[in-house]
Amino acid sequence: MKRSGRLLAVATTVAALATSLAACGGGSDSTSADGTVTLHVEAWKGGGAEPANIAEINKAFEKAHPKIKIDFKYTTADPTYTQKLQPELLGGKAGDVIMVDADKMKKWGASGYLADLSNESWVSSISSAAKPFTQSDGKTLAMPMELIGIGLYANMDLLKKAGITEVPADWPTFLADLAKIKKAGITPISLPDKAGWTGSSVFQASGSTTVYQKNKQWDTDFLAGKASFASDWKEPLAQLKTLDDKGFVNWKNELGVDEWSQGPQDFSAGKSAFWYQGAWQVSNIKKAGFPVSFAPWPGGAAGTKPNAMLFSGTAWGVNSQSQHADAAKEYVKFWSQSANLAKYLDAEHAESPFTGGTTPDSTETTIFNTAFSEGRYRVLPSNTWYGSQSETDTGSKIQSFLLGQSDAAKTLKDIQTAASAK
Repeated sequence: MKRSGRLLAVATTVAALATSLAACGGGSDSTSADGTVTLHVEAWKGGGAEPANIAEINKAFEKAHPKIKIDFKYTTADPTYTQKLQPELLGGKAGDVIMVDADKMKKWGASGYLADLSNESWVSSISSAAKPFTQSDGKTLAMPMELIGIGLYANMDLLKKAGITEVPADWPTFLADLAKIKKAGITPISLPDKAGWTGSSVFQASGSTTVYQKNKQWDTDFLAGKASFASDWKEPLAQLKTLDDKGFVNWKNELGVDEWSQGPQDFSAGKSAFWYQGAWQVSNIKKAGFPVSFAPWPGGAAGTKPNAMLFSGTAWGVNSQSQHADAAKEYVKFWSQSANLAKYLDAEHAESPFTGGTTPDSTETTIFNTAFSEGRYRVLPSNTWYGSQSETDTGSKIQSFLLGQSDAAKTLKDIQTAASAK
C-alpha cells in the first residue's frame, strides 16, 4: 500500500546513519533526575500534510501521565520512513514506540524488533476484521489504530451542474452519470496512475463488490488453491478498460499524473467530477470549499449496493529493545481507549478497529460509513497475497494492460503469479 509505503531494499549502511541514530532513544535510558521518563515515538503521520491530531493526543497523554514526556519524531512515509527505521532497529536505537503497518509488523516482528503485546488489556477488544493485521506467529505485535477506506470522491457541485443529485451506487448508474457529466463539458473522472497504485486499487475496489459479494471467503479459497483470478476477476479488469473505451478517462494520460501530489491538487482545483483515493485525503479536500462525498466504488449490478474497501492502515508497535517498556505499553494503551483514538479516526476519516469503538461520522463520509456499519465491506489482504510486492507488481501489470501491451487473460495470469509469489 503506497500510503503506508512499499519496503525498499535499504542500501544505506548503519554507519552512514550514525548521526541520526544518536538522536533516537529506544535502546538508551532517557530518565531525568526526578524520575520523568522521555518516551521516543516515531511515525510517518503526525506531521506534514497529515497531522492527524497526533499532537493533541500526545498532549492529553502527557497530562494524564505527568511523569512521562513524549518526544515525537515525524518522518515522511515510505521509502523514507523504512530507510530511517530499519538501520535504527538494527542498531538498537529506534524509538520506544514506532508506527507500523501490517507489512512492517510482520517483517520487523519476525526479526524480533517488536515486543509481544498479547497480554495487554485492549487485545481482546480488537475487531475480527482488524485482528489478522496485528498478529504474527500467534502473537499480537501491534495495536491497530484504524481501518481506513479507499474509494470514490465526488465533487457534488460538478455533479449538480450535470443534473446529478447523488453519488451512484451501481455500475450502470455510474456509467450513465459519467456520460451526463461528459456531455455537460466537465471532465468525468480523474484516475492518476503514475505509480500504478490507482489502477491496482480500483481493480481491488471493484472486486470488493463483484468478487467478494459472491464469495466472502475468496482470500481463503485463493490461498488454498480453490479460486483463481482468471475465473473470478474478469469484471474488475473490464471495468477499468470500459472507462477508457467510453472516453471517460484516458489511461495513457493518467499514467503521467502522480497519485500523491498532482492528483489531490487537481481534484481540489475542481478539474474533475470524480476522483479515486483514500479517506485520509478527506480533510485536505474539504479545504477546497466545495461539497464532497466519499463512497465505495460503485462496481455492482443495477440496483445493488456496493461493498466498501478498507485498508488495515497504521498501528503502534513497541520496540522490543526499549528501556521504557512499561511506559511504552501505557502509551499504546492510552491510544487504544475509544475517547483518545476517536481524535485520530476523526482526522483520518477512518473506522474504529475495536469492537464497540467510536467511528466518527461526517457529511463527507456518511455513504462509506453506512456501508461499513451495515457490514458491506472487505479489508484488503495486505498481510497475505496482497502484500507490498504483490501490490506493486499488480499495478505494473495493469498499467501494461491499460496501454494495450497485454490482453486480459495474460494480465490476470500475471496477477495470479504475483499474488502467489512467496
